[in-house]
This record gives sequence, C-alpha cells and structure tokens, in this order.
Amino acid sequence: MGAVTMVMLCETACATGHHHRSLPSREYNWPGLLGGKCGCSCSLARRLLPANLHIFKAFASSRKSEKKLRNDRKISKTTQRKDLLSKDFMDMSDEAPSGNDTDFSNRIELANNNLGANGSTSYPTRGQVLQACSITSGLLLALGATIRQAAHVASVEGWAVLDSSEVSSVGFEMWHLELILGLVLLISSCRYLLLKTWPDFSRSSEAANQQILSSLEPLDYILVAFLPGISEELLFRGALMPLFGLNWRSALAVAAIFGVLHLGSGRRYSFAIWATFVGFAYGAATLISSSIIVPMASHSLNNLVGGLLWRLTSSNPKEQDK
Repeated sequence: MGAVTMVMLCETACATGHHHRSLPSREYNWPGLLGGKCGCSCSLARRLLPANLHIFKAFASSRKSEKKLRNDRKISKTTQRKDLLSKDFMDMSDEAPSGNDTDFSNRIELANNNLGANGSTSYPTRGQVLQACSITSGLLLALGATIRQAAHVASVEGWAVLDSSEVSSVGFEMWHLELILGLVLLISSCRYLLLKTWPDFSRSSEAANQQILSSLEPLDYILVAFLPGISEELLFRGALMPLFGLNWRSALAVAAIFGVLHLGSGRRYSFAIWATFVGFAYGAATLISSSIIVPMASHSLNNLVGGLLWRLTSSNPKEQDK
C-alpha cells in the first residue's frame, strides 16, 4: 500500500474512532515505534510522504520541461523557412498594387533566391553533371550516326532520300575558319545584348548556367562545351535536316525542334526562342559550307565562350560556400 493511501486511511480512521477496526493492528500497528497518538503508521507516513512527493514532483517537472523543449525546437525548425518566405511575400504584397510588374517579378525571384540560400536549392555535383553530359552526348551521337547511316543505305537502294553523308559531309576547307569565326562573334554578341536588354532571358540563362556550371572546374568547361556541340549538330544538322530536304525551310523546321528541346532546367520560352535563332544560324552555316564540321565547331566554341564569360562575371554558388 502506498504512503499516500496509508495516510488517507489512517486519518479517516483516527477522525471517526474506528482506526483499529479499519486497519488490523498486526499489519499496520507498530507499537512503540512511531509514537503517534493512535499508534499507527500515520506519523511515519507523514515523515516519508513529503520527501517522496518532492522527489516525484521534481522528476515529473523535469521530464515535462525536456519534452516541451524538444517540441519547441521542432516547431522552431519547421517554422523558420515559413517565416522567411512569408516575410518576403508580405513585403511584395505592399508593392504589387503599384503596377510595376517588373519590380514585382524581381522580388519574387529574390524570395526564391533567399529560400534557396537557406538550403532548399541544391545543385548537381560535378560528377553528376559530367556523367549526364557524357551519357546524353553519347546517345545523341549514336542516334545521329544511325540516322545518317540509314539515310545512306536508303539512298543507295534508290529511295527518294538525300544521302546525309554527301550533302553534309565531314569535309573541311580553310575558308570555313572565317565562317566559324563569324558565327562565334555573331552569336556571342547577340547573347551579350540579350542578357543586358531582356530580363526574362537573363534570368533563364542564369538559372540554366547555375544548374549545369556551378559545380564544375575550369577544365570541365571544355568537356561540357564540345561534347554537346558535336553530338547535337551531328543529330540535328547532320542527320535530321537532310531528311526534311536540305534547304532553308528544313533549316528553320529543325531549328524550331532544337529550340523546343532546350526548355527545362530553369530555361523558359525566352531561351527556347534564342535556341531556335541559334539553331537556324547553324543550319544556314551547314547549307553554305555543305560541311557538318562548321556548325559543330561553331556550336562548341560558343558554348565555351558563354560558359567562361558566365564564370568570370557571375557569383558562383560553389565559391560563395567556401
């Protein structure tokens, strides 16, 4: 029987005068030991109970405090990001009715950047980028080579199909260097102007570059510039364009497909429009030179120039973390 129960029974028995009938003396009456008025265990229980109660209350209070502290920490971690994003959007709501759509869009972008800085945005690692680039480029090369070979066989068999290996050969002449240099200067200049004058294109390009280039080392830029440049041109200008008939309309059609496939990874429709323009320029170079080497070299060099300029002029998240 617990001390609390013992005291309650004893006090009730003492008050009513039925103590010994309620509590048999052989079990609860300790004569000469307790020195209480009724000779029961009331006095001993009273001496033991306060200390036990204080210990029990202190233990229970500490357990409740520890549990409450753990819950408070969980709530704090859960609401930290919500408070940050809520603050940014509350600030935006004060400026949204002003009619300045550009400023409102910029503040939305800033809120997303702040959320990303707190750990919600993660970029692919260097190994993941290089692996994805190698695998994708290998598949495009295999597909382009397969289509070119199938077109060659069909042409030999007498089908009304242009032989891709003849209309867009791998031949190279010295004057092709001038064409390659002209394409690099034209496309790089146009990109620079669009980055300065078209905000949506600038944000789209920045998002794509951070996804792909932020984790790379300087020498990696050569790999991610030339592998896509060679494989994409072999497929689009070296294999698909001759199937549509090697002319200006086929160059535009293939360029449109090329542009649409550049959507994603943070790239918006503005980037797709830009990719369509660039694809048409590479198609025109193929028509002029009758060589697939010219668009391959131009595409690869433009990728390299664009990547190196981005690294030199922008804040690299990888360097910020150091």
